[in-house]
Amino acid sequence: MPRTRPELEQLERQTLAPYAQMSGDSRGRKHKEAASPWRTEYQRDRDRVIHSRAFRRLEYKTQVFLNGTGDHLRTRLTHTIEVAAIARGIARALRLNEDLTETIALAHDLGHSPFGHRGEQVLDRLMKGHGGFEHNRQSLRVVEVLEQKYAAFSGLNLTWEVREGLVKHFTAYDHPGRRAGFAARQASLEAQVANLADEITYYSHDLDDGLDAGLLSEAELNRHVVVWQETARRVRKEQGSLSGEPRRNAIIRALIDAQVRDVVATSEKLIAAAGVQSADDVRLYRTALVQYSPARRRQNQEMRKFLYRHLYFSQRVDEANTRAVRMLETVFNFYLRHPKEIGEQSRRRIRREGLHRAVCDYVAGMTDRYIMREYQRHFGLNCLAPLT
Repeated sequence: MPRTRPELEQLERQTLAPYAQMSGDSRGRKHKEAASPWRTEYQRDRDRVIHSRAFRRLEYKTQVFLNGTGDHLRTRLTHTIEVAAIARGIARALRLNEDLTETIALAHDLGHSPFGHRGEQVLDRLMKGHGGFEHNRQSLRVVEVLEQKYAAFSGLNLTWEVREGLVKHFTAYDHPGRRAGFAARQASLEAQVANLADEITYYSHDLDDGLDAGLLSEAELNRHVVVWQETARRVRKEQGSLSGEPRRNAIIRALIDAQVRDVVATSEKLIAAAGVQSADDVRLYRTALVQYSPARRRQNQEMRKFLYRHLYFSQRVDEANTRAVRMLETVFNFYLRHPKEIGEQSRRRIRREGLHRAVCDYVAGMTDRYIMREYQRHFGLNCLAPLT
């Protein structure tokens, strides 16, 4: 006999910590639906995210390097999968709800613009006076409005707890959202885990991509980044003298492991000291309870400064991103003048939400390669040539 949803919910109550978010205690969905016979509410949400169009488009959106510039470089999709894997591991260690944690992690970048954070900044500037643009709020908009998979409602009709995790998602790159209906001080511990898993992932894997692309060097990291020095020394002591790629991979694996261990140990102590006994106790607590230790936070800040100086604002990345965002701005303004050129669903929202928001939704949903094609189609220019 298959295991039923009530049995899975009971298993959660038997095995998870009391302050975990139980799927049986979900505040539900905006549009009422019959429960699944053998999936919990959060398992159902995870499947809806994975089967969405917005999730598939992440394959062709920039993480750091423009999509298509290297076969082994990360895209927004591979970044998302890595965040979900790390988040699930931390949630398991802390006896939290793995399904909810994974779902928030898988959905956290659904609203990201083409061309990474530079694209996001340009869209926010173009939307000044029209509500702005921020990818966390856009992720919520994707799952509540923009996905069109069901006849009965717009969006994916995800549970309140997943949507809470999206509106309150923020890392060093991001800013927490503000939205009526999500007024608690904190999000669930599961959402807090997804936040830090995102940070762990981009620090470690942007390092990996930067080294792979030749924009970073181990010599520079050894000179300027204490946590890299210490980790490299530990790897050498434990595994002996390694060469090239195996050494680099061993160091990055050790960096990820050390960060995960730090988050689990620190968070366990903070949760115990807070004395929270339920998921709602967590929401009412004065500070986040899933955190790095102060020492690890300082080390990460040093690494972040190094990455900004030597990777994100390096000449190669910056020039390519500058060309890309000029292209984005040109296409955005073209659609404002020629609204019939945007997709049918976006056109239908013009009367209700305004031309700027309709254009923004359309452009934000584009992949890197699609906006390049649109640029070439309308202007007949080589989108990769330097812009003067």
